Amino acid sequence: MPERRPFVRLPTDVYPVKYGLCLKPDLIDFTFEGKLEAAVEVVQSTNQIVMNCADIDIITASFAPEGREEINATGFNYQNEDEKVTLSFPSALQKGSGLLKIDFVGELNDKMKGFYRSKYATPSGEIRFAAVTQFEATDARRAFPCWDEPAIKATFDITLIVPKDRVALSNMNVIDQKPYPEEDGLIEVKFATTPIMSTYLVAFVIGEYDFVESLSSDGVTVRVYTPIGKAEQGKFALEVATKTLPFYKDYFNVPYPLPKIDLIAIADFAAGAMENWGLVTYRETALLIDPKNSCSSSRQWVALVVGHELAHQWFGNLVTMEWWTHLWLNEGFASWIEYLCVDHCFPEYDIWTQFVSADYTRALDLDALDNSHPIEVDVGHPSEVDEIFDAISYSKGASVIRMLHNYIGDEDFRKGMNTYLMKFQHKNASTEDLWDCLEQASGKPIAAVMSSWTKQMGFPIIAVDQEQQGEDRVLKISQKKFCASGLHNGDDCPNWMIPISICTSEDPSCTKISVLLDMSETSVTISNIGPDQWVKINPGTVGFYRIQYSSSMLESLLPGIRDLTLQPVDRLGLQNDLFSLSRAGMISTVEVLMVMEAFVNEPNYTVWSDLSCNLGVLSSLLSHTDFHEEIQEFIRDLFTPIGQRLGWDCKEGEGHLDALLRGLVLGKLGKAGHKPTLEEARRRFKDHVDGKQIISADLRSPVYLTVLKHGDSATLETMLKLHKQADMQEEKNRIERVLGAISAPDLIQKVLTFALSEEVRPQDTVSVIGGVAGSSKQGRKAAWKFVKDNWEELHNRYQGGFLISRLIKLSVDGFAVDKMAAEVKSFFESHHAPAAERTVQQCCENILLNAAWLKRDADDIHQYLVKRKVPPSTTSV
Repeated sequence: MPERRPFVRLPTDVYPVKYGLCLKPDLIDFTFEGKLEAAVEVVQSTNQIVMNCADIDIITASFAPEGREEINATGFNYQNEDEKVTLSFPSALQKGSGLLKIDFVGELNDKMKGFYRSKYATPSGEIRFAAVTQFEATDARRAFPCWDEPAIKATFDITLIVPKDRVALSNMNVIDQKPYPEEDGLIEVKFATTPIMSTYLVAFVIGEYDFVESLSSDGVTVRVYTPIGKAEQGKFALEVATKTLPFYKDYFNVPYPLPKIDLIAIADFAAGAMENWGLVTYRETALLIDPKNSCSSSRQWVALVVGHELAHQWFGNLVTMEWWTHLWLNEGFASWIEYLCVDHCFPEYDIWTQFVSADYTRALDLDALDNSHPIEVDVGHPSEVDEIFDAISYSKGASVIRMLHNYIGDEDFRKGMNTYLMKFQHKNASTEDLWDCLEQASGKPIAAVMSSWTKQMGFPIIAVDQEQQGEDRVLKISQKKFCASGLHNGDDCPNWMIPISICTSEDPSCTKISVLLDMSETSVTISNIGPDQWVKINPGTVGFYRIQYSSSMLESLLPGIRDLTLQPVDRLGLQNDLFSLSRAGMISTVEVLMVMEAFVNEPNYTVWSDLSCNLGVLSSLLSHTDFHEEIQEFIRDLFTPIGQRLGWDCKEGEGHLDALLRGLVLGKLGKAGHKPTLEEARRRFKDHVDGKQIISADLRSPVYLTVLKHGDSATLETMLKLHKQADMQEEKNRIERVLGAISAPDLIQKVLTFALSEEVRPQDTVSVIGGVAGSSKQGRKAAWKFVKDNWEELHNRYQGGFLISRLIKLSVDGFAVDKMAAEVKSFFESHHAPAAERTVQQCCENILLNAAWLKRDADDIHQYLVKRKVPPSTTSV
């Protein structure tokens, strides 16, 4: 590993109060001209000003102290490595106010960061470019020289000089628009002054868009901007945004502080979306919904992303983290409250159960690794910031906030949040500041409890045993650190302060007793409970830990899966804990397979989704053996009854979750080669392609996946044709994600080549390659070779960024041979990817864990799978 570079924040002797910024982008030559006039305060006299600046050429710079002569800068010294520039002046700048003027030029890059260009096609098919921004975390410095640190807040007056037939947007509303005197066909658009804010939240967009608009009940103008001709597809997001703003205003008891908010779909966009104050940018698939061609999961995704970004308008924008170390608070909080908001708008989504499968279990998996990291990470150099936009910051962050909210209770939680937002509005805060406010509101030891979750890596596993004593049940509860490779051994075992709740079969949805476990073990007595009643720890699966029950306790809980008396989220949690204990070698995988068979009556979508995910992991693991077909048979047996109950067509009175479940089950059966499902999928696919009967959006993914998995070159050709014809990005993505299912080696190569073609947007290349790697043993090998062979181009395309981490994870995580871990490690030792160092370590660790799991359990699994198909022998009399 290369040495971490020493990192220094900007000097504090000069700071900005008000930025005046005028930018003139050239959408043909991909350059821009800029003029900065910043009102600054000199705190102590100095003859230089140090600012952030990257890929920008300064032409002239001067400083005019208030009421005195202007001084021209005599030198610009760029420290490219540190993304800084030092302006030198011939004499010292005295204490006091002044005006810093800089004229500069820059390029509209194609790296999806800073001020960049985004390619789109007009309705007539002509290729054009929009100029858009993405500044978080440290890329405002690519658009204008600035003090690019979250704590250095100022106001912004922005003017854009753009072609008169283009839409120009920024954080605030337009206050003036006039022809640009020096050049025909251009206009000068001036925006209102922003509130005091951080540079990473500044945004501007210049392009061609339609919009739909509405007024929220509290008087904010909400607009959703879409590609030309697609305004209709902005209506769903508009509805969600209009409902969400008043919900947050009410929840935080603080009004939204700007006069307007725009949500806009950007063609080339690396993240899902970005919360720029008043101008939120999105990938098209995270914002646009077409009533006919969008599936239920896309609607849900859009609702969650809109909820997430709008939460940031308060939590992040109004009150901002002091430094990137506290990024997790920003993201974890928004990732938690997006669910609260969607639950408010769409109670029928049962979204909190889905949270457990989408965020909570994902975070537990990553955090069990030795190469995980604490939620709070000391961040220095900009290249280290990208690395923490991961499942720990978002999903573990959200999970511990959900646990905290549950521990405090909603009323005190809201009270504390309001105090926090009022106290720090337009300022910066750290994690500790929030704990103080919540502690005051609740009277509970929030800081002590929470720092055990944010400052230490990992989480505990709680071992539980019980003993009936007369009318009482005594539980013995102890904690240890859980590791993906088994229990943490050693004396320095960390402890957590764990809020533990317990329920019984008397009322499975209600907590009977709560304790705060703050040492390594304790006993809890539950009174008035008969010997035939079961006891369950962590009802609602809210506490961020795994549980290992004694075998008698587990035995008594398992019927609750079959007869559905356990809540869905607890059936899910129980199965997920057992699965991860088997991967860690603490129980046999066969035990988990037996538990999985108890889910035959399961009606809940999210429970099936989690089960399906774990079976996918197992199937991928067993693709390294010669009995892969036997696990496919197990999957077919498990999913056939629910598949038959659901059928192919939606029935009267079904809702959102039925649609999600049907897609999941048919996809699983089709992929596993269930004959009737395959035949029906082929029939429907043919009708779809012939234009006889279009497949409903919810069934497209499973049908496409099924016919490709068992398809030939003609199937792939047809699929690529559908991709080309698709008007909607959602449909293109849907196809891109499943193309990797094709099994012939030459066709796999074709899909990989397609991934880097012009047909696929740069941010989506990752999911095409990932789809190949995740589909089969051949695909995995081919994808990894492809990544190695095209490394220069891929690395250059994502310039660090978190997409490179995602690409690496998707391509190599599924290997299960020790020597592959060594190969991956050595490849990245000679091909540095600083933003993905930790990801590479995690992947190598996962490969070794897979290999150990396979060595340990493969024979037992094989025997079990074979044995369960042999009918019990009938003995002759």
